[in-house]
Amino acid sequence: MKGAGHEVEILWRGRRVHAFVPDALRSRDLELDAPTATRVGAAAAAIVHAAEALGPDIEVLARLLLRSEGVASSYVEGVTAPIVDVVLAEEHFVDKSDSAAWVASNLAAIDEALASATKESPLSVSTVCSWHRILMTGSPTPARHVGVMREEQGWIGGTSPLDAHLVTPPPAALPQLMDDLIDYANRTDVDPIVQAAVGHAQFELIHPFADGNGRIGRILSVWLLIRRLRLVVPPPLSVSVAADVGGYTSGLVLFRIGDHNAWIRWFCDAVVAGGNTQQALISSVERMQERWQAKVKSGERKLRSDATALRTLEVLPRHLILTSKVLADELKVTRKTAIAALQRLVDAGILRDYGSLEGIGRGPRSRLYVSPELLGLAGSRPLSRVTSVE
Repeated sequence: MKGAGHEVEILWRGRRVHAFVPDALRSRDLELDAPTATRVGAAAAAIVHAAEALGPDIEVLARLLLRSEGVASSYVEGVTAPIVDVVLAEEHFVDKSDSAAWVASNLAAIDEALASATKESPLSVSTVCSWHRILMTGSPTPARHVGVMREEQGWIGGTSPLDAHLVTPPPAALPQLMDDLIDYANRTDVDPIVQAAVGHAQFELIHPFADGNGRIGRILSVWLLIRRLRLVVPPPLSVSVAADVGGYTSGLVLFRIGDHNAWIRWFCDAVVAGGNTQQALISSVERMQERWQAKVKSGERKLRSDATALRTLEVLPRHLILTSKVLADELKVTRKTAIAALQRLVDAGILRDYGSLEGIGRGPRSRLYVSPELLGLAGSRPLSRVTSVE
């Protein structure tokens, strides 16, 4: 099997090391074998089926799915935080430089990619750098490495190029490699799923940034799927990656040694699993809202169909964390009415009073209300620290 690149000798602190430079995609034979073509077809069907299941309340479901993607993508790289803290950072209730803010920045970078994917302008290196700039907000990465391609030698695994799993291309090779990748990403004569798989794998081999390459590479896949398939939201691929980090990294190694079919098959399986995750989340939201409706309509204080508490249930998935001011502004009711509705949902066991935080709303303090059940869906899966593969 012909490899997908070549090695070049570099100097690292007075010692010779070999770095891997991937072949340009324009020069690679990326023909699919029969089993891979079958898997590509299955993945395409899964994406269409999942998109059709979104239903009329697309905005709410799309936000939950994108949040699942961002949280899981951070999880793969060992960046974790309690989901409630991530939502606080995401909705600007707090302003901290910690892991929660960093995960929230991942979500913001995905939002930016989604917005750019729906425009007619082609992808560019500057666009990818803008994603990186957003992603690195709140991170400990030095400012000189943010939003620009690295000017220093990179590697994956180990403490230096001397003991690394892979020594990535030297900085001088990055402009040409990235231009080739961008040209490939802008093609319209390639199957979209194959394009997303190959584009992601090639990006990981190039490793153009000092940090954040795994997350940006998965954002590139999101951009390609949304762009080519005209999706409102892609299936949460990173949830599949987080569930099989070993398969993910092994697939990338196979791509590097020239077996692009094996990698594409793994990617297709991840797309199918992401589609299943998307449909499961949609079903969970539907069942959850039915349970909520039943709770507030039962008991001694049955509510009218237009009661503020019932209307609150409709907006809750959009916010995840509510205050009386946010709810009053959303429903155009008084703060007193909003507070009463929130308390009614606390009494019904739907919301939990999360306490107060300085500087939220009018006055020195405002109480936060969360739905533990909804936050569980937003987080995709229990978060625990894993070995970084960045």
